[in-house]
Amino acid sequence: AGQPNVGKSSLLNRLAGEELAIVTDIPGTTRDAIRQSISVEGIPVHVIDTAGLRPSSDPVEKLGIARTWEAIEHADLVVLLVDATQGEAAADREIMGRLPAALPRLRVMNKIDLLSRPPAFERGRDAGTVWLSAKTGDGVDLLRRALLEAVGWLGDSTEGLFMARERHLQALQLARTHLERASLQVANLELFAEELRLVQQALGTITGRFTSDDLLGEIFSRFCIGK
Repeated sequence: AGQPNVGKSSLLNRLAGEELAIVTDIPGTTRDAIRQSISVEGIPVHVIDTAGLRPSSDPVEKLGIARTWEAIEHADLVVLLVDATQGEAAADREIMGRLPAALPRLRVMNKIDLLSRPPAFERGRDAGTVWLSAKTGDGVDLLRRALLEAVGWLGDSTEGLFMARERHLQALQLARTHLERASLQVANLELFAEELRLVQQALGTITGRFTSDDLLGEIFSRFCIGK
């Protein structure tokens, strides 16, 4: 989240590794939320690129801004982008003031390539502050690590803590149930394959990605299963 033209869509494209969002110099280009699941060191992260937050009389842009605030209300973490060449302005502080009090927030000072400033990760303020360039990619690796720390995956302890929502835990329990059923159907490969498919489907609700063809292709490559 952040003001228009601070680099939100550029950062999404950089994290995803592909051009998902349109990037222009025209403020207000992003009108609707763009959702993408990415992997950060093997951990699935669901990222939402939102419309720039600013006063507007454009009815379409106003609708996009309303959807931005709705997405923020349901987020586990907000990444607030700030134009590093301008510094934290009154508009940025106003956005911060409207965020839910219990919502963790991570500041990203973008466009350091225009300042000739090295990337950095500073702790001590909410979830911290990352200095980076979405355009060049400098410092994006620091952001990935900061994201994992913010949700408790990395930290001072030697054992990570995965902050999962209730539906994630339910999906994991369902996957375990189907694994246990599969272990009882080893002699009946058709039922065994079906239970494994259901395991992958349950896990797919967490990662946001489910392809049964991959699983079935692997099974058929190893076993001879009749109709």
